[in-house]
Amino acid sequence: MNFGFIGAFILFTIIISYNLKKQARKKRRDEEDFWARESRANSVRRKSLDGLVYIPVPLEQLPTHLLNDNSTVLECIETLEALSSQKIVNLTGWSNTDLKLEYGTANITALSEYDQNYTLLVRTLQKWADELIAAGHETEASVIMEFAVSTNTDVSSTYYRLADYWISLGESFRVERLIHIAEGLRSSNRDAIIRHLKEKC
Repeated sequence: MNFGFIGAFILFTIIISYNLKKQARKKRRDEEDFWARESRANSVRRKSLDGLVYIPVPLEQLPTHLLNDNSTVLECIETLEALSSQKIVNLTGWSNTDLKLEYGTANITALSEYDQNYTLLVRTLQKWADELIAAGHETEASVIMEFAVSTNTDVSSTYYRLADYWISLGESFRVERLIHIAEGLRSSNRDAIIRHLKEKC
């Protein structure tokens, strides 16, 4: 009988069992912490939303005069016109629990709407920029993408395409600014965006 093999197998089984129990304890603690925070969040009273950073849509500064025969471009402009009368706030990276703790449970519906407006905004901006780039209007597309970046978008293609444009102009030093902005993102895309931009420098 190979006692060495049996001993190694027993040790391996003990280690696996220990790790499984450790993971189960961590999961249980994480769940307890989550529900404790959620319970606190649900008792927070409504707070003022005056301190939020509301994002205006500067249509007058964007190239709305280009590709007016392009249905995708027209759709993007119409979407932005509709959003210009709505409240828009970048809440990327905030969970519902975070928002309730910070602003009160009664505000969660409004905050979710503001965040959905933001998501639609940055996706529409990049969709519009892509159409302009495809038609050879890179300079005008860069204006749209720079506005998106100024709102701390986490749409990765906005950073990549803007970086490519600047590099094509021999202005790769400007990519450092994009990296700096990306480092402040709360998004799960943050690390991938930073890594990709650094590879371009």
